Amino acid sequence: MQSKDIANFYDDYTSKQKKTGVNARHRTILKRLKRFGLEPNHRVLEIGCGIGTVTGLLAAYLEKGQVVGVDISPKSVELARKNLSKFGNAEFVVSDMSSFSHSSKFDVVLLPDVLEHIPVDQHANLFRVIRENIHENSFVAINLPNPYYLDWIRVNKPELLQIIDQSIYTNLLLPNVYASDMFLFHLESYSLFSNESNYQWIILKPNRPYHPGQPDKISLAIENFKTRIG
Repeated sequence: MQSKDIANFYDDYTSKQKKTGVNARHRTILKRLKRFGLEPNHRVLEIGCGIGTVTGLLAAYLEKGQVVGVDISPKSVELARKNLSKFGNAEFVVSDMSSFSHSSKFDVVLLPDVLEHIPVDQHANLFRVIRENIHENSFVAINLPNPYYLDWIRVNKPELLQIIDQSIYTNLLLPNVYASDMFLFHLESYSLFSNESNYQWIILKPNRPYHPGQPDKISLAIENFKTRIG
């Protein structure tokens, strides 16, 4: 599959995104980011920003920070710039992430339901590029369909599938993560628009020396969350 074919598909897909607008999935992603340590002064890289649905939520929250939205679709980026022109802290870039770089490191990298649409044979390079653009206290957040749910969709509702829609099982994901000097910090399955767990939320962190007695903000957020629901 050529990048141009994928870009063309998502150029056409913008009409569906405009019709859907901001929904519970997008708001859930923001809530989870805040729960796991997103701060108003953070610099966030959003990979697969589309027309800016999640980007707008991020830009409003990042009062002292910045969000950089990246998408393979030129039309999506054009619409995102137009839709979010009121935000001075939102920047947009057309890229397939194969050689992306920025002037400074990001505190958070978000992949909001996009990893399953990036060919698996590109994941090794993708995570390498991500690692090059974060620092040792950063985290990477991935929201994606539960692979079992996507398998069910493939059989029962194939019309919902996009041009590339892969089931990303954890054993498929992790080799590329660990090869890029990062590790799996947190994984949970959760339900959205379904009685069964149809989404997964994954947190990756860069490898770094262990600091005993100095829990970071993500660890504290997880413990506080467990306390609230326990």
